[in-house]
Amino acid sequence: MTRNLDLTALRSFAMVAEAGGVTRAAARLHLTQSAVSMQLKRLEENIGQPLLDRSGRAPQLTSQGELLLSYAKRMLALNDEAWGRLTSQAFEGQLTLGVPADIVFPHIPEVLKRFAMAYPRVKVTLVSSYTRRLHALRDRGEADLILTTEATPRAGGETLECARLVWVGAQGGHAWKAKPLRLAFENNCIFRASVQEALDQAGMDWEMAVESETTRTIEASVSADLAVHAAIESAVVDRLEVLRHGGALPELPVYHINMYHADGPENRLTRELAQFVRDAYAVEQEALVAAQ
Repeated sequence: MTRNLDLTALRSFAMVAEAGGVTRAAARLHLTQSAVSMQLKRLEENIGQPLLDRSGRAPQLTSQGELLLSYAKRMLALNDEAWGRLTSQAFEGQLTLGVPADIVFPHIPEVLKRFAMAYPRVKVTLVSSYTRRLHALRDRGEADLILTTEATPRAGGETLECARLVWVGAQGGHAWKAKPLRLAFENNCIFRASVQEALDQAGMDWEMAVESETTRTIEASVSADLAVHAAIESAVVDRLEVLRHGGALPELPVYHINMYHADGPENRLTRELAQFVRDAYAVEQEALVAAQ
């Protein structure tokens, strides 16, 4: 009987635990659900212990699964470190990724983490700014890859997500009921004009209660229930919530999250980073489809 743990199966197991289910894990690993399920089954058979409790809607780790996961993370990290050092020596350099502050979460931290594991000798600088400035950086050759939030994609843009803006407020808050409606937005936020226009068309009075140059100030003000904000739903941070206003507030327009490459000759690393970003958004879309 073999006493070696299969790293491929461990990676699938760890991804199921991280992603919260086989469907999302399979999408991130670029495998079929049946392949991931089979790897988990073989892993449980080899160990002789159940790793997942499948009695609920979503699989949960058993006590044995929790123990194995702690080992699996360390084993996979060491494996990936060794692989990166031995195979990625030719890939050295520096990339600049530009992302609007309000869509840094939830995907970009994981993208940067995975890219660093795959290319440990490449430095990625993250620039967080508003869409117009990011386009300017790209035009000047100061950014290799940018993400944007736009109502209409520009030429050369690749749409990663298309979603309607949602009203956002404090958890359990009541600021959305105030008249006039109190708004909180960054000075250069691209959503600001669209929200004001929607309110004007609905004949609703509003006032700009909080203005700032930083996203954190806006989030703090909204979480304190001083005003409301608007965002793409997938990017709403944990301390805020999508407002279930029952039609009391107007519907907001659809926006696109787009990706643009720098002009001129493109190196392999930029293409690789773009694929990491593309994969992160694809997993989310596949999970939404599966949940429907």
